[in-house]
Amino acid sequence: MKPLLLALLAVLPASAVLAADPEVPYPTGYRYWHHVKSMVIEQGHPQFDGFGGIHHIYANASALEGYKAGTFPDGSVLVFDRLEAKRADNAVTEGARKDVAVMLKDAKKFAATGGWGFEAFGGGDPTRPVVGADAASTCYACHAPEKAHDYVFSRTRD
Repeated sequence: MKPLLLALLAVLPASAVLAADPEVPYPTGYRYWHHVKSMVIEQGHPQFDGFGGIHHIYANASALEGYKAGTFPDGSVLVFDRLEAKRADNAVTEGARKDVAVMLKDAKKFAATGGWGFEAFGGGDPTRPVVGADAASTCYACHAPEKAHDYVFSRTRD
């Protein structure tokens, strides 16, 4: 049975085998991009249940230009590296990675969600997309009030 399955997979087009691949790809090498800022969301914050922990935000070169211009060009990618916050000895340190959340700007492809595609990869694992078809309700609904800033919450620091 296994040789038959392997033969079938070999003749199927890659798109059929990879149909579950996310529309927003995992951002390989993002930790070498521009670090926009970091923040800690603690107990008591309205978003703590879903987003509590340490967030590091990274921007590719196109997104960095978008921060400067106020609107982001197609090809902009923003990454939110979200980690648990551990407290010990009066210090907050990084714990396990919760996920790697990604915003990809493509005005035509993602017109229904303000020009942005959204995805998150559970535990930072490129093979574990967790948003998928729920991007409009899971991500965009929250970002919609930021329309004046091209749906982006973060700002660069001086």
